[in-house]
Amino acid sequence: MIDKKWIGEEVSNLSTDVEKGQLRFFARTVGETDPIYTDEDAARAAGYRSLPAPPTFLFSLNLAQSDPLGKYLKIGVDLARLLHGGQEFEYYKPICAGDRITLKSRVVDIVEKKGGALELLFEETTATNQHNELVGRMKQSLVIRHG
Repeated sequence: MIDKKWIGEEVSNLSTDVEKGQLRFFARTVGETDPIYTDEDAARAAGYRSLPAPPTFLFSLNLAQSDPLGKYLKIGVDLARLLHGGQEFEYYKPICAGDRITLKSRVVDIVEKKGGALELLFEETTATNQHNELVGRMKQSLVIRHG
C-alpha cells in the first residue's frame, strides 16, 4: 500500500522547451489535420505566435523526463501492477513552440477500494510557461492492483 504521507506532496518537477518538430510529430501521431498544428503560417493567421500545442500534448510533454515513471517508484508503486485509470485536461492559455513549460505534479489523494485489492492514486500536474503563467492543468487517476 502507498503511504498516505504522499498526499499533497510534489512528486516531480520538470522544465522543458516546446519545439516545433515535437508539436508537428504529436499532431501527426494523434491524427490532427488542422494546419495550425503543422504550418506556422496557418498558425499565425489563426492568431498564434507560433505552432500551438494540440489537445492532450501536455501528457506527452510530461513524458520528457529521463524516467517518467520514477516518481511512482519513489512513492512505492509496483509498476507491474499499475494501470492508467483516466485523464482530464484544463487549458488556460495557448502553449506554443518556443515556450518553456514547467510541470509540477503532486499526489492529490490515495484511496483504497475492494478491501485493499485496489488502490487509486489521484495526481494533479500544473503547467506554467516561462512568464510563470498557468497554461494548463492535468488530473490523472491511476489504479494499482494488489490482489
